[in-house]
Amino acid sequence: MPTMNMLQAINNALDIAMAEDEKVICFGEDVGIFGGVFRATSHLQEKYGKARCFNTPLVEQGIIGFANGLAAQGSVPVAEIQFADYIFPAFDQIVNETAKYRYRSGDLFNVGGLTIRTPYGGGIAGGLYHSQSPEAYFTHTPGLKVVVPRNPYQAKGLLLAAIRDPDPVLFMEPKRLYRASVGEVPEEDYQLPIGEAEIIKEGSDITLVGWGAQMEVIGKAVELAEEQGIACEVIDLRSLLPWDADTVAESVLKTGRLVVSHEAPLTGGFAGEIAATIQERCFLYLESPIRRVTGLDTPFPLVLEKEYFPDHLKIFEAIRESVNF
Repeated sequence: MPTMNMLQAINNALDIAMAEDEKVICFGEDVGIFGGVFRATSHLQEKYGKARCFNTPLVEQGIIGFANGLAAQGSVPVAEIQFADYIFPAFDQIVNETAKYRYRSGDLFNVGGLTIRTPYGGGIAGGLYHSQSPEAYFTHTPGLKVVVPRNPYQAKGLLLAAIRDPDPVLFMEPKRLYRASVGEVPEEDYQLPIGEAEIIKEGSDITLVGWGAQMEVIGKAVELAEEQGIACEVIDLRSLLPWDADTVAESVLKTGRLVVSHEAPLTGGFAGEIAATIQERCFLYLESPIRRVTGLDTPFPLVLEKEYFPDHLKIFEAIRESVNF
């Protein structure tokens, strides 16, 4: 299998989808001949023409409104929001139109063919306007799906699944892994299931749950824990809406302990939803309180980015405290 980074895997998935179905259209800010600010759409305009891969004005609400209209008429739009931090002008279109089209019409019409791609998260010294993790805002919205890959193999398989999914999908790409995450990716077309978590590592003492770039950080913490004889079970959710509560609950019933980690701030973060669900389902089996290791309840800092991050040392400390409770 060829080796790709995450950007190459995303580009490959878009190429396959556009080659297979002429209704697939890519658009957003600078995605045309420039290939996007991160080059995820490189060469697609050259290959498929300006009618199927093109630049839009710098108006996020307009990008998604336009995408909703195209999807409602049968196209398969893949709209890019250049940074997840700038998705908020389009928030109304996403939560009030994209998510509700099918429901308000009794499925006479829908925008299920729509996929919204956006890079999210910190790690690139981008400061407060290019580093946010806004996934929790959208997991509160019935009618959407929210998907987050952690490596190139997942990025390709999940993006192809998202484009072909009958529901609108918000596909959030961890930007600090764009070039840092490299791995073998099949050249052929394949899909990974949306809504199914992946057990990366099995263990008996504690369960760790995360998604996206945070999985790499969790992995480093697990290495430290295993040096002290703590057997960790590691789960990558991959999909936040819907999220695979069954897999997490089964794991916690076995281990009796749970640590959830994400980059987004603590208050209102998706870890709170996971913790609430698991304590409802596993309360009598818990050996210690569920721990959340997250970003801080502050705007994302520039100079203090490393201090803000829920790094492997913070996660390792949560593991130790949970096991020794």
